This record gives sequence, C-alpha cells and structure tokens, in this order.
Amino acid sequence: MRILLVALLTVLLGAQPAFAQQDLGPDYVQTQFGPMGPAGRDLLQKVALAGLWEGPSGRMGLDKSANPKVQEAGRHLIEGHADLDRRTVELARTFNVQLPTQPNESQQGWLNEMQAAPARSPEFDRVFANRLRAAHGVVYKFLATVRTGTRNTAIRDYAKVCMDTVLDHMTVLEATGLVDFADTEAIPLALVAQPSSIAPSAPVGVPQRNTQYSQQQQQADGVPDGLIGLGVLALVVAGLWFWTSGRSSRRMHS
Repeated sequence: MRILLVALLTVLLGAQPAFAQQDLGPDYVQTQFGPMGPAGRDLLQKVALAGLWEGPSGRMGLDKSANPKVQEAGRHLIEGHADLDRRTVELARTFNVQLPTQPNESQQGWLNEMQAAPARSPEFDRVFANRLRAAHGVVYKFLATVRTGTRNTAIRDYAKVCMDTVLDHMTVLEATGLVDFADTEAIPLALVAQPSSIAPSAPVGVPQRNTQYSQQQQQADGVPDGLIGLGVLALVVAGLWFWTSGRSSRRMHS
C-alpha cells in the first residue's frame, strides 16, 4: 500500500506542467509580457487610427473655433494623442504590429465635415463636439473590453492609459455644453476603426515560443485550476499515507 501511495504521489507531482499548460490557438504568440492575440493587435491599430483623425480635429478646434471651451478641448486632443501615438508606435514595434498611416473613409468624412463648416461658427463647434464625443464613447467601451480580457501585461497597462486619455477627452468635450447626448451612440464601432486583417507574427526581439503559458505568466494571471486540483490530490495522498502508517504502527505494538 505504501509503495502504491508513493508511486501515485510521484505521478501527480510530475503532472504539474500538464495541468498548467493551455493551448491558446494559432492567432496568439507568446511574449515576455504574456500571450499577444488579436484583441491586442486590434487595440494598437484602432488607437493609431483614432489619432489619425482626432489629432487633426484638435488642431481644427484651435484654429476654427471662437469658443474657448472648444479650443480647450482641442488642446486636450492634441496633447493626449501625441502621447498615445508615441506609446502606440513603441508597442507596435515591440510586438511587430503594422499600424495604419491614413484615416479610414468614415474618419476622413468627419474631418471633411469639420473642414467644410465655416470658421468661428456654431455649426463647426456643434460638429466638432458631437462627432468626437460619439466616437470617444464607443472607443471607451472597446478599451474596457480589451483591458478586462487580455492576459498581456503590457497591453493591460497600455489600455489603462488609453482609457484615462479617452475619459479626459470625453470630459472636456462634454464641458463645451454642445454635446447632444441623444446622439452619442450614432457612430458604430465598425466605423470608428475597421477590424484588423493582419496575420499574427513574432514580436521583434522576443523569441516566439509555443502557444502554452509559461510559469511566469501563470503567476501573473493567478493560480491555475489544475494546480489547485493537484494540491487537493496531494493532501488526499498525504492523508492516506499517515493513516496507513498509523495502522502499521498499531499492529506492531499490539
């Protein structure tokens, strides 16, 4: 009996890596920050796209509006996206993600709408505040979804910075008093930034591994369910060991 228990305990301890490993699929690559998947790549590309039209919109807010609150919102847009652009380029280089270089068709349409509105006019201020507030509201929801689901620590930190920036922009746009809150859902996410069609590739400077979690990532994401089960089984085996040992000792002294 004792030999059987020792063998069982050895097998269970040796099976720990099997419990801890998980196949993430072909769309993921393992990095030093954790698995990088489609959501992380889409996040980088969507934030880059946002900067391609929101940065120019901010400059138009400074140049074309006579409203001090619209001008203040324009300054926040310029400064916020300058910081996000720098962070986005840096992470895209790390993870070897290709970024867009031109606004998409819908974004260019919103820029054209602002350009066509007369300078120093209520029409420009209205278009500026409502187009940008609607887009930021949709993007904020997307950022929260990625932040909640990703296991990549670098993408989590980046998403948090993006959420803080977007929330700041929403606040200053709302402070203009021009936002029609009944229309803030008018721009669907598909128009804000198109889904990524770029295939995953190995990050620059980070060796590509298989699609299983490393021990370091397991620690970052919490204790795996399999490891908890292993601990329970080990306790059961230990209990059986002491129980059988106690019985053997009582027989020897009887």
